[in-house]
Amino acid sequence: MKINRPIRLYRKRYFPEELIHLKDDVILQAEENLIITKWDTLKPREDITGGISVYAIDKHIKVSKVFDKKGNFVHWYCDIITTEQPDDSTYIFTDLLIDIIIDPGGTVHVVDMDELGDYIKNGTIDPDTACLALHAANDLLVSISDGSFEQYKQLLDSFT
Repeated sequence: MKINRPIRLYRKRYFPEELIHLKDDVILQAEENLIITKWDTLKPREDITGGISVYAIDKHIKVSKVFDKKGNFVHWYCDIITTEQPDDSTYIFTDLLIDIIIDPGGTVHVVDMDELGDYIKNGTIDPDTACLALHAANDLLVSISDGSFEQYKQLLDSFT
C-alpha cells in the first residue's frame, strides 16, 4: 500500500553517535515496508557522490546502488538496520554496524562485524538487537547466494 503523506527520514548511528535528518533525500516511492530514495553524500567524498537506496523495512536492510562523481556505478552497499516509526510520518533508521558490499565483479565483502562485537561487549547494543542484526545479515547473504537479491538490483535499476 502506497504512502500518500509527507514523510521524514532520519539516520541514526552508533559511531559516530548521531541522528541526522535526511532532509535532502528525494523519496521516489514509499510503501508500508519499502521506501526508495535518491541521495547525495552528506559530506563531500572523493570515491562516491550519491546513490539510490531501497529500505526493505521488514527485512531490516537498506540496499544502495552507489555512484561516483561521473555517475558510474561503484558497488552495491547494504546496511543492516532497524526502523523506528515514532509517528505516521517519521522513520528513524538505525545502522546496526554490519555492512555487506558487493563489488561490480560480484565479490561479496562483509565488514564491521568487529564493531558490532565491540558494542555488544561494552553494552551499547543489547543481545536482542545484535541477534536481529546477525539474522538480517545472514538472510541477506543467503539472498545474494541464492539469487533472490536480484529483486533489489532490478528495483533500483528501474529508477536509474
